[in-house]
Amino acid sequence: MERTTQDVDAYLAGDGVDPDVVRTDAVVREVLPRISRALWRGVFWGGTEQTIIGYGDVVQPRPRGPGVEWFLIGLARQKRHLSLYVNAVDDGDYLTRAYADRLGRATTGAASIAFARLDDLDPVVLRELLAHAGRTLDAD
Repeated sequence: MERTTQDVDAYLAGDGVDPDVVRTDAVVREVLPRISRALWRGVFWGGTEQTIIGYGDVVQPRPRGPGVEWFLIGLARQKRHLSLYVNAVDDGDYLTRAYADRLGRATTGAASIAFARLDDLDPVVLRELLAHAGRTLDAD
């Protein structure tokens, strides 16, 4: 995956972009109005071609070698669902684990949330999670 210079707003206004991606982007920007935003493209984990809206700039540590430039929060449309990647850690664990049982109709992984529609998520809990993630960025 690589950060592109493509305008995120132009991407969101393009043909075929899922309205829930646009709505979810608006929620992230509402909760974290000063966070950076960039479009990432390329082959993601599992070998699939992806387009991800990345919010916040972080250096993701790796077990060996130098860390890699990445995003704090990522939003992508998958074939059957939307993915929200939350690469924020508090007390040594990914935040998604702390919020998983309150998010609503979603499947969570260590740093990911999969949901069919934005309305499937509890809006209050989603905003809490995003704000908490933003505070981890501010703490660095």
